[in-house]
Amino acid sequence: MKVLLAGFNLDVETLNELKNFVQRVAEVLEPDRFAEYDPSAKRLLLYSLYQRAKELLQQDNLTPETLSAAYARISRSPKPVNELRAIARREVDRARKSNRNIIFGLGHSSVAEHATFNFDIIGVSRLAVETIEHFRLASYTEKSQRYVLFKNDFVIPAEIRGSALEKAYIELINLQNKTYYQLYDVLRPYFLDKSGNNSSDTATIRRIEGLAKEDARYIISLATQTQLGMTVNARMLENMISKCASNPLSEIREYGRKLYQSCRNLVPSIIKYTDPTPYLLNKNQDINNYLKAILPSNEFTKHAEENEVRLIEFTPDAEEKILAAVLFRLGRSNFSVSRKIIQNLGDSEKKRFFQKLFLNINSWESTLREFEYIYFTFQLIVSAGNYGQLKRHRMTNLVAQEYDPNLGVTIPLSIIKTGYLDRFMEVVERTNQLYWKLKNSLPIVAPYILTNSHRRRVLFKINLRELYHFSRLREDAHAQWDIRQIARQMHSLVIEKIPLAGALLGGKDQFQKKYDTFLK
Repeated sequence: MKVLLAGFNLDVETLNELKNFVQRVAEVLEPDRFAEYDPSAKRLLLYSLYQRAKELLQQDNLTPETLSAAYARISRSPKPVNELRAIARREVDRARKSNRNIIFGLGHSSVAEHATFNFDIIGVSRLAVETIEHFRLASYTEKSQRYVLFKNDFVIPAEIRGSALEKAYIELINLQNKTYYQLYDVLRPYFLDKSGNNSSDTATIRRIEGLAKEDARYIISLATQTQLGMTVNARMLENMISKCASNPLSEIREYGRKLYQSCRNLVPSIIKYTDPTPYLLNKNQDINNYLKAILPSNEFTKHAEENEVRLIEFTPDAEEKILAAVLFRLGRSNFSVSRKIIQNLGDSEKKRFFQKLFLNINSWESTLREFEYIYFTFQLIVSAGNYGQLKRHRMTNLVAQEYDPNLGVTIPLSIIKTGYLDRFMEVVERTNQLYWKLKNSLPIVAPYILTNSHRRRVLFKINLRELYHFSRLREDAHAQWDIRQIARQMHSLVIEKIPLAGALLGGKDQFQKKYDTFLK
C-alpha cells in the first residue's frame, strides 16, 4: 500500500514569488546573455540569485496553513483579507500559533477546511475502499473494474498471514481470478457478436470490451487491489485519520497511519486529534453485546425472503409540502398558512404549479432546493459491485449490514447466456465454504474473499432533489445494468407516491420525452 501526498493548496502570492524567481534564474542563466557578462558580474548575479533563494526557503510558507490563519483573522481584523494573507505568509510561526488557538483552543474547526490536500492511494483492497470512501466531504476517483482488466493483484491482510487458513485464502482468490479471465475470454466475443457491430473503431471495441470486463468482475473478490485519487480538506482529513486508527481492520489502520505520515510535517497546526478514541474503538462491540443480551439469537441473525427494493418510509403529503415551501420562500406568510393555501388548490392547479417549477429545466440541472424537504427511505439488497457505485452518492444516508452469503449472489445475464452459470456458481460455493470457516476463526478477514456478486442489505435515505440526480445518472442507458435495475425499481415505487413531483425522474436519455409529455 502506498499513500502519497500528491498536492495541496497554496497562497497564490507564494506561487507567484516562486514563479518570478524561476523566471529570473532563466533570464540570468540564458546561455547567450550570460556569456556576455564578465566574471565579476557573473559572480554578483549568481550571488544575488543565491541570496534570493535563501530568502524564499527561509520563509517556510509552502503550506496551506497560511490560508487557514489569514481567513481565521477575517472576523476580528479590519484589514483587507489580501493583507491578512500577506502577513500570514511572512509570519508562518505566528500563523501556526493562531491556528492552534482558534481551531483547538476556541473550537472553530471550520478554519481547517480552508486547507485542502490531494492523495494518491495505491494498492488498497476493494474492501478497504468502502471505508476510505465512506466520508462525505471528500472527492474520490477510483480505478474502475468496468473499464480496466485487473491483474492478479490482491491484498493478503495481516490478520491471516501465518494462519492455518492463509494457503486456502490465496488458493481461492487465485481460482476466482483465473475464472475472471476465463469469463472475460468468453464474454468478449459474446458481446461483440451481440452488438452486431463489425466496426474496427477503437472506441466502439473498447466500449464492448468494457461490457465483458463489467460482467466478468462479478467473480473477483473484495481483496482485489485498486487505486484512487482523493481530495479532502484538513478538518475531514483529521476525522478520517482518527476513525481509521480506531478501525478493527489492520489494512485500514495502516492506511490511516500512512495518511497522517504523509502530511503531518506540512500542517502541524491544523491536524491534531488523530489518535483512536474509546468511543470509536468500542461502540460497535458494546452495542453488539447489548443486542445479543436482550434479543434471542435467532432474532438477531434472522434471514427472510425479501424484495431487492422496498420503500419503507416516505414524507407524507410530499407534493403539497414542496409547493408550500416554494410559496413560503416567495410569499410573506408563515409555513402553516402557505400549506393551507396549497391544500385548497385543485389537482389541475397543483399540476400547473409543478409545470412552472420544471419549466425550462435541463437534464443536467438540479431541481429547486425545496425538493430537499421530501425524503424516501429504501431497504435495498445489493451486490458488492452495485454497492461500490451506490456509496458514491455521499449526500444520501447510507447504512449497510455486513455482506451475507445467505442473501445469495447477483449473476450477470451474460454468464447465464454463455453457459458459464455452473462454473460461476461452483466458484461462489467454494467461496461461501471458506467464508464460513473464516467467519468462525478470523471473522475480520472473512469479507475479503467474497466476490462482487455477493450481497448485503442497506438502508438508503435520499431526498427528492438528490433522487433526481441519482435517477438521471443511474437510470440512463449508459449506466451499469445492476444499479440501473435498482434505480428503476426505486423510481417505480416513488412515482406511485408523487406522480407530479416525480414526473421527470428517469435517465438522461429519457429526459426530453418526459419533459415534453409533462409540460405539454
